[in-house]
Amino acid sequence: LIGVGLLLFPTATKNLRRMWSFQSVLLLTIVMIFSINLSIQQINSNSIYQYVWSWIINNDFSLEFGYLIDPLTSIMSILITTVGIMVLIYSDNYMAHDQAYLRFFAYMGFFSTSMLGLVTSS
Repeated sequence: LIGVGLLLFPTATKNLRRMWSFQSVLLLTIVMIFSINLSIQQINSNSIYQYVWSWIINNDFSLEFGYLIDPLTSIMSILITTVGIMVLIYSDNYMAHDQAYLRFFAYMGFFSTSMLGLVTSS
């Protein structure tokens, strides 16, 4: 959601550049805390969570969407969020005078979200 705003309204947010980087780092840190909590739960219980939604069911075709959370998923989600946070913190000062500063943070938000979605999809 933040990424869409950064891409659609770059002139309105030109003066708020540092705020966007702080929000991106903060949100990814919150996701990392949830990932660590999930990993601790996986270590303690060693159970696998899977849920599948059926979107379309026809005679010959079915479209399903779901997620799978196992120990590998929890470790990979910690890795993705940790690397994402480090990249965002480093690139804050590195790209401070770049014109594509906001676009970079929007794309990093999209990338982190898509990687977490890819890891948790079943």
